[in-house]
Amino acid sequence: MENLGLSFRGTEVSAVYTSPLKRALDTAQAIASYHQLAVQVEPDLREIEAGELEGVSLTELGTIFSRFLVQWRQGQGLEKLPGGESVVDVANRVWPVTQRIIVKHKRGTVVVVSHYFVVLVIICKALGLPLTHLERIRVQNASVSILDFEDKRPCLALLGDTCHLREV
Repeated sequence: MENLGLSFRGTEVSAVYTSPLKRALDTAQAIASYHQLAVQVEPDLREIEAGELEGVSLTELGTIFSRFLVQWRQGQGLEKLPGGESVVDVANRVWPVTQRIIVKHKRGTVVVVSHYFVVLVIICKALGLPLTHLERIRVQNASVSILDFEDKRPCLALLGDTCHLREV
């Protein structure tokens, strides 16, 4: 988290938005601290609601939810998680927030700190890709992806960079 904050130290940042979840909020604060900015919490940037899958280990997922996971993958991940959200639900929640941020900050660099499915949804929506393409994109925790919205056609300038995580 601190390395990620340091990696933005030399970048002129005009705003920092975050999910309210602790790890994202802590990361956003680490980034904002180098720019004397207040972190703006956006509840709709929280991760996909996993419902019954919340807190379930990978081993348990393999046994308890194996049938559901097969159906979910065959449906290209667009079905709702048991008791939770679908990727479409996440997109319907996240994309309007993203558009408001873009309109509010037409110039400058804005940092959005969020979670795996939120990041993938934003990338797909920005590039005009169907949400069924989510499984073709990979990002890691604490990675940096950059979308350039200056032109009418957004451009993915960086995907899942983790260079800042290396020890210096």
